[in-house]
Amino acid sequence: MNREDLNLTEKSYEAPKQNLWDGRKSPPELGVQYWHQQVKFSDLTKSDPEASKPKIALLGYACDEGVKRNKGRIGAAAGPDEIRKELARLAFHKGSQSITDYGNLVCVDRDLAGCQNSLATVIERLLDSDIFPIVMGGGHDIAYGHFKGIQKGLQKRGLSKIGILNFDAHFDLRPVEKEPNSGTPFNQILTEHPNEVSYFALGIQKAVNTKELFIIAKEKNVKYLFNESCELTNFDVVTLKIDAFLEGVEALYITVDLDGFSSAYAPGVSAPSPLGFAPDFALKVLNHLLESKKVVALDVAEMNPNFDRDQSTAQLAARIIDSFVMNVSVKLT
Repeated sequence: MNREDLNLTEKSYEAPKQNLWDGRKSPPELGVQYWHQQVKFSDLTKSDPEASKPKIALLGYACDEGVKRNKGRIGAAAGPDEIRKELARLAFHKGSQSITDYGNLVCVDRDLAGCQNSLATVIERLLDSDIFPIVMGGGHDIAYGHFKGIQKGLQKRGLSKIGILNFDAHFDLRPVEKEPNSGTPFNQILTEHPNEVSYFALGIQKAVNTKELFIIAKEKNVKYLFNESCELTNFDVVTLKIDAFLEGVEALYITVDLDGFSSAYAPGVSAPSPLGFAPDFALKVLNHLLESKKVVALDVAEMNPNFDRDQSTAQLAARIIDSFVMNVSVKLT
């Protein structure tokens, strides 16, 4: 990869910061005990023939321009680095998972489309190299760029039926009026790829989605479950619906908007709510999705450090990624 091929400039890309990956020290003879000891680093703009190819890529999407346009609370551009800090301190239990931090894509001069296009290009290249992408946001406009890269990468493998499973309080199906924002990504995706994409939203809250959005969801054949159904006591019903959805897709992209969780667990988001699902429910569903062997990418969106309390939201994002990495069997279709 090089800067020109990836549509990157010195301002639109930040190489990985190794100082973020700090944590408890352990005797060398014990080997890897923590995430900060396992993660390696690679600058997307520099070729390193000696570098070994990882199984998993961590990439930051340092952009909240879409949130600003959507009249949300800005600050999510700083989310990826805060998630890294919390990941660094976690115990690491799967030495077979090689992980590389590829730094951050940065939105410059309000150029949301440019940042999304760069994300799409990087994701496509990672998939071309059989590297599993985990992207940390950043606003939920991350989904549009991430999907574009997934779609292009999987198209080369002959896969055309892609499922999107969104953990979220919102549909994010708003029509694009003047310009796209963090509330429009899935409308954009479904409009551009009506025959290739199936969309399932898990955790929808009626109070924060207008009648128009429910009409759009029906028109675009969106599957969804309301937040009140998203409980461990209802897990069998939830997984029956998810499994029926999975039968119709060849590959699955999972996107987690942290505002789908109750603000008791995730206060540091653009649009907090006292309602929302609990972490144990979300993690159990994630593990169930992994059993399908169809998952090809993950992102975690809307981590806003400006409104976090005791790093609880950053820690939640880190624990989601940690659980995912510990349970995923990385073998792209």
